[in-house]
Amino acid sequence: MPVTDPIGDLLTRIRNAQHGRRTECRAPWSKMKEGICQLLKTNGYVANVTTEGEGTQKEVVVTFLTDRLPLELKRVSTPGGRKYVGATEIRALLHGAAIAIISTSNGLMTGKEAREKNLGGEFLCTIS
Repeated sequence: MPVTDPIGDLLTRIRNAQHGRRTECRAPWSKMKEGICQLLKTNGYVANVTTEGEGTQKEVVVTFLTDRLPLELKRVSTPGGRKYVGATEIRALLHGAAIAIISTSNGLMTGKEAREKNLGGEFLCTIS
């Protein structure tokens, strides 16, 4: 069955796996999904991100940290209502305790990185 919102599907898979007390989550691979998961890893929200398989069977595997509460993942920009922000409109979330993921012309980056590089783009999601 085709998915109309692949990023929302990834966030829901991660959310459901964590609430089900799983140690890892698998999702169909795409560059965007892998980029989002790599940002989660570099910011310390997940333990590891790998890709498995080849061709149409390729998957992103996210391994969770065991000593962390489940992540709070919120999709901001949806296929039916895109949300774009300029560099000056990007604000710190929860006084720096959460991150915003922005899709810019230079690739995916956190809100803080986009603000420092003076780039705006599509406001994909927030993670805390």
